[in-house]
Amino acid sequence: MPTPNKKPTTNRPTNSRTTQFLAIFVLLVIVIAIIYSYANTSSPIVLTNDQFIEYIESGYIDTLEITPKSGELNYRAYQVTGTIVNDGGEFIAYLANDDGYNFVEDLIYTINNDANPDNDITYQFISASNYNFANIIFIVLIAGGFIFMIYYMMRNGANSNRQAFDFGKSRAKVSRNQKTTFKDVAGADEEKQELQEIIDFLKNPKKYVDLGARIPKGVILVGPPGTGKTLIARAVAGEAKVPFYFVSGSDFLEMFVGVGASRVRDMFKQAKSHSPCILFIDEIDAVGRQRGTGLGGGHDEREQTLNQLLVEMDGFGHNSGVIVMAATNRVDILDPALLRPGRFDRRVYVGKPDIKGREEILKVHSRNKKINNTVTFKEIARRTPGFTGADLENLMNEAALLAARENRHQIELHHIDEAVDRVLMGPAKKSRVFSKKERQFIAHHEAGHTIVGLKLKNASVVHKVTIIPRGQAGGYNLMLPEEEQAFLQTRENLREMITGLLGGRVAEEIMFNEISTGAHNDLERATAIARAMVTQYGMSENLGPITYEKDRDTVFLGRDYGKHNNFSEKIATEIDKEVRGIIHECYEEARQLIKDNLDLLKKIANYLLEVETLTKEDIDEIVETGKLSRWDNVLAGDLEAKKTEEKPKKEVKEEIKEDKN
Repeated sequence: MPTPNKKPTTNRPTNSRTTQFLAIFVLLVIVIAIIYSYANTSSPIVLTNDQFIEYIESGYIDTLEITPKSGELNYRAYQVTGTIVNDGGEFIAYLANDDGYNFVEDLIYTINNDANPDNDITYQFISASNYNFANIIFIVLIAGGFIFMIYYMMRNGANSNRQAFDFGKSRAKVSRNQKTTFKDVAGADEEKQELQEIIDFLKNPKKYVDLGARIPKGVILVGPPGTGKTLIARAVAGEAKVPFYFVSGSDFLEMFVGVGASRVRDMFKQAKSHSPCILFIDEIDAVGRQRGTGLGGGHDEREQTLNQLLVEMDGFGHNSGVIVMAATNRVDILDPALLRPGRFDRRVYVGKPDIKGREEILKVHSRNKKINNTVTFKEIARRTPGFTGADLENLMNEAALLAARENRHQIELHHIDEAVDRVLMGPAKKSRVFSKKERQFIAHHEAGHTIVGLKLKNASVVHKVTIIPRGQAGGYNLMLPEEEQAFLQTRENLREMITGLLGGRVAEEIMFNEISTGAHNDLERATAIARAMVTQYGMSENLGPITYEKDRDTVFLGRDYGKHNNFSEKIATEIDKEVRGIIHECYEEARQLIKDNLDLLKKIANYLLEVETLTKEDIDEIVETGKLSRWDNVLAGDLEAKKTEEKPKKEVKEEIKEDKN
């Protein structure tokens, strides 16, 4: 394995807002100091030798400060400052006398020792070095401020020039010591197996070269958000123990044409100098979208960047030792040239985990959490169909937060159960006030869903039903399939799913002879399933096994704009008729089921109004015995408590009667 020759270049920010603010602040302080210094300096009166002697002999001066100009005590030149008694003004005198400092000292001594004490003078000798110290500091501060400003401007200019040259450099970052391994990736056994030979190639390339095998140049990870595509890429780098370059697809795009292509070239240049290595491009759809699909013309910068990426991956140049990995959840909009063999040779689909995968993922995300030993991850995995790895990580984190909120020392099953509801529907809104009529509607609506789920053969099993509002829903019904079906759904399963969704609306109509807006989401989902049965799955007897529409959840405007339906208006009318027919048949089936089990509906609704939440065990008990023991015991206990409270009152009354007799 070749050793790296040089360290990868890193791009550091050249403009610091903190440095700019500091420079402006220093300059402002200097300007204020200069203005303040000059503003507070008054011009003193300059006296000659004769004037000074006249003022001091006349008693106009009572304080003096004497400073030798050179700092020597008896030097002949010195400066005298003081205050004039009459007007309070300041004066300054520059004296030069052959007698030096002794001349002033003798003069003051004569005046202070005369018969008149009112003209005594107080004087002070100040060293010249002390007198000039403040001025020296002030000059140094000003000079330092100007030097700092000159340095800052020169540094900014150098940084600007460097930034101009670094503008086209790669934004890829390198990680040499990845600690993430395949042990941290659960529920993706087949995906890890697909990538195992890439790791083996990076460790032992000679074995493959001797056999004439060519390792895939690129691997693209495709799947829904949150399934762990980036985590798998980091684990590959950690297993192979090679440099791992990672960059986002949006890091190549700039408003200037050619910058993205320059960054692609620089990125591959760095990767080649550190080969063997892995180059990971996250969200590659930002730069790899189909060319020629822009409305009103193509995007030259993005298309040039994509062209350069295509050339670097498989062009005239040799790209040995660099394996490109990419991740996206929109593979349908990528350019076909990017996905062809020789560029991305291998496509690995990272889908949502099954029940076994979810159990393993829960174990990974529970390593550092304190969980009650009675909690089984298999039961949690069974309650979370359709959850991705990110959802499960969030689920366990929510459970830990709930346990901490209650000051518990470990996570209990009810914390996890509440976390599932929070992830699916949002937090419970127990403070929301409903009228009595609204509660009646919600309770019977949820009971209607429960009845259909219980009585249909292939329907999902009811695990929990509650009338506590969550999110925008007034109630919540958790229905899970008896056996998880990962790929296939039969026509009968889909019809019973629609029937279960319509059970709430049917219960409202039967019990109250009225309907509410509570079934809005149920009707929307039921209609979507029925339309998919007719237009996508070919499950219509009249229209036959023909696909009339495609899934429109992921529309690419540049490609799908202007497309028309590939069927006539007559067929569109038939489609609407078939959808209505399926909905009507399922509605009538739900009506018959609820009418046949009307007593059970009322019991479930009444218990919901009392306890607000029923589990699967509670519902099974109501179906078998017609009662709910945990609630009936509570009621019985309340009645017994009331009797116990009333008994002493009766005894007291009897004692009073006896006393009267």
